[in-house]
Amino acid sequence: MSQSFDASRSLTALEQDNTIVAVIEMSKAKWLIAALVPGFKRQPLKKIDADAPSLLKLLQRWRNEAGQAGHTIKRIAVAYEAAGDGFWLARWLRARDIEAYAIHPASVAVSREHRRAKTDRLDTELLMRAFLGWLRGEKRHCSMAAIPTLEEEDARRPNRERQTLVGEQTRLINRIKAILTRFGIRNFRLSLRNAADRLMAIRIAEGTPLPDNTRAELHRLLERLDLLRAQIRTIEGDRLRRLAAAPAAPEGPHAMVRLIARVIGVGVETADMLVHEILSRGLRDRRAVARYAGLTGSPDESGKRRREKGLARAGSARVRHGMIQLAWRFLLFQKDSELARWFQARTADGRKATRKTMIVALARKLLIALWRLVTTGEAPQGVSLRVA
Repeated sequence: MSQSFDASRSLTALEQDNTIVAVIEMSKAKWLIAALVPGFKRQPLKKIDADAPSLLKLLQRWRNEAGQAGHTIKRIAVAYEAAGDGFWLARWLRARDIEAYAIHPASVAVSREHRRAKTDRLDTELLMRAFLGWLRGEKRHCSMAAIPTLEEEDARRPNRERQTLVGEQTRLINRIKAILTRFGIRNFRLSLRNAADRLMAIRIAEGTPLPDNTRAELHRLLERLDLLRAQIRTIEGDRLRRLAAAPAAPEGPHAMVRLIARVIGVGVETADMLVHEILSRGLRDRRAVARYAGLTGSPDESGKRRREKGLARAGSARVRHGMIQLAWRFLLFQKDSELARWFQARTADGRKATRKTMIVALARKLLIALWRLVTTGEAPQGVSLRVA
């Protein structure tokens, strides 16, 4: 996105006499397109197959019909909800000189009736109302997602794939341990390279070998575990090779990863995740950084009532979880830093509830400090850095 992009409102004046405004309710098989076309007495509503060329053909037909009605179309603005389809359609439309936006679904206001009607037609009406308010420059109608380039989207895949593989590895290990526990075996080391060969020597609580079917199942599970570990090592090795082969430029994602990885306690994996998930997005200030990570509060104030409902959790769960884990690790490796002393001073009572609350505050402060490090070069006070 350009630097002038504002997710909360459009910075371009809306001239409805020469602008086609369209919204898309997407599904796997069909797309329902609603539009406001200058010169049309009605608002067209068209259902087509889930096909980008068909959508482009429909928009061009509406442009021609508006021209025949005496309105020269200078701008076509299209929006849809950001969901499983991702951002490919927005990039495809922008390559054909059509403005395309992805709306955050949670930012669209809906009726709070206990049982509200919900159809694709009603959803397009809600999207159109929110999109028009955004195009007029009015805030709080909806929020747009920044459309990543193909290279930016591809750069996030290794970290996300590794996170998925690590989760699968943990599930496999827990499953193997659960099977062995049912036979009274609790000290089997899965980290050994010859773990599969050691299954033959295992004796269960009754003193007999493992049953044949159980041993065969464990062999298959261990084979899958070895494959997962090999794939994780491949991803980690490829990342290190890319960093080593990248030019030593003073700016860019690779420079950010190298800079953050210099902080003792922050590994290349965490640095890569933070850079590609949040720090390279060009967020405008520290509040936007904390809000994107979902590390801000959600106050509930009305009249005399004042209470805090906890974390908003409206941002990236991947960044939030990673930062909370990094905050605990930061306390171990950066004990003399100002942030660590700040945390220790506020958790002097030793209560677990206090530490649990303050670790989130530390994660927020640490994320903002890392954001300042990569944007302005300002290192957090007292933080030890590795030699470049």
